[in-house]
Amino acid sequence: QVHLVESGGGLVQPGGSLRLSCAASGIIFGINAMGWYRQAPGKERELVATINSGGSTSYADSVKGRSTISRDNAKNTVYLQMNSLKSEDTAVYYCNADIWSRGGTYYNVYWGQGTQVTVSS
Repeated sequence: QVHLVESGGGLVQPGGSLRLSCAASGIIFGINAMGWYRQAPGKERELVATINSGGSTSYADSVKGRSTISRDNAKNTVYLQMNSLKSEDTAVYYCNADIWSRGGTYYNVYWGQGTQVTVSS
């Protein structure tokens, strides 16, 4: 079984920073793209940032310039550093990853359980 576990969410004041982490565990053969999504109350889940296995990144316009996605392949972990946080960044943040397992014979997209980020004074 493969699992993704996020951490690092919490309450932060406007203008503050947070670093989210997401670690994949299990018998993993390889990981392709990894990403972060978020879902605010009453809204659909939206893409925040992605990073592929080669390290190329992409960002939603709403977070571009304020956030950095990175990954540590040795630890099967993806990070999201968020700076200059705004109230509109308040949401549950989910990570996902495209993972090969079972010796490279099984490919699936996995999601974490989500971590709450609240930006408020």
